[in-house]
Amino acid sequence: MMVSAESPLVFCDEPTMPPARTINPVVPSCEHALAETNIVHISEDGVKKAAEYISLRMFMESYTPRTWRTHPLHICPPEPYSASDPLTKACLNWIFLISSLNFSFWSEREGSAERYGVEWRKGWDTETRAVHTGYWSLVAALNRALEQDIPITDPEFYASEVHCPDTLIAHVFRPAAASKEELPLLKERIAIMREVGTILCKSFGGSYAGFLDVFQRSRRGQGTALELVQTVTDTFPSFRDERSLGGHRIFFWKRAQILVAETWAAFFPPDTSAPHPLFPHGPGPCIDSLTMFADYRVPQILHHLGILVYPPSLQEMLRNGDDISLGSDVEVSIRAASILSVERIRDEILRLRGNVRKGPWVQVNSALIDFYLWDLGKRIEAGRDRVEGIKSVEFLPAHRIRSIWY
Repeated sequence: MMVSAESPLVFCDEPTMPPARTINPVVPSCEHALAETNIVHISEDGVKKAAEYISLRMFMESYTPRTWRTHPLHICPPEPYSASDPLTKACLNWIFLISSLNFSFWSEREGSAERYGVEWRKGWDTETRAVHTGYWSLVAALNRALEQDIPITDPEFYASEVHCPDTLIAHVFRPAAASKEELPLLKERIAIMREVGTILCKSFGGSYAGFLDVFQRSRRGQGTALELVQTVTDTFPSFRDERSLGGHRIFFWKRAQILVAETWAAFFPPDTSAPHPLFPHGPGPCIDSLTMFADYRVPQILHHLGILVYPPSLQEMLRNGDDISLGSDVEVSIRAASILSVERIRDEILRLRGNVRKGPWVQVNSALIDFYLWDLGKRIEAGRDRVEGIKSVEFLPAHRIRSIWY
């Protein structure tokens, strides 16, 4: 599905929320997809060895949900939590727009200064400038606009073609001087901004905070992370990351799950015994129900760690930089195997840690593992890290596909 600015939308005076799901449909649908495609396989031995390696590294690096707040480009919410603090609403809007546009950053000019990049500060706390590439180019572009008093993360602003014309959005995403590329899929990104902004304005008071408020009120404050993911996919067409395979619906929900996981991590309380402020009652967020976020970067490191097994034909495609078709068996197999392998890594880490679930360092779930593997893969790609202590395989290029889904 490609989203256009003219996509028909139906709005209700009183927003309604769908009934809760207790099982993440991503998992069983990916089990079907993996068996049906029979292309990418999961090494059980690789899972066990990599789980021990990942668990140890996460522990040694004190990698917890609070690590989210340490990224220099992130806008962090105020602490203690305050729903009325303007920064809370601003942070939520920032997370929502970034997750809405978090797709397709790979470049035809990988490793070159000519690839698409955005020049901005290295972080909010320094004046030193750098050219940010990949996902961080999106974050840097939005931060730069905010610094220049362009309210680009306000849904009421970016939903309006009058106040925020296409030319202004193109200016916000302008490339660095040395870049020879524009931001990929800019027209599609603009269409998504119009879609999600319009929905938030017409039905949820013009903010992601308003959406979360309606969500939790409809569940008496007991809504969970998975229920929020479901609500996002039901509400916003551009978040419905699904395929059809052999008459079965295959759910991936990459951006919907990462939106909820980023929301969870950004507001994760410093006291792990305290309730999460955005999932305050009932069972809490139940973040364990989310899977990893099937993109093109994490499968790359999963293969490097010997977890995913690619047939020789797929390895050759990746070495040659061949494009992979959206919805093809190869693409579906890579994404399904990635999701299921991280589920198994999580289960193995929990087994190694004796199923202890208290304290910040033992907080482990598929979302946090994904965050860690993504960071690790980026460091390896940049030559700032490497895998040691376990057998790894060739660090192949990521699979290439132009899509709004990832």
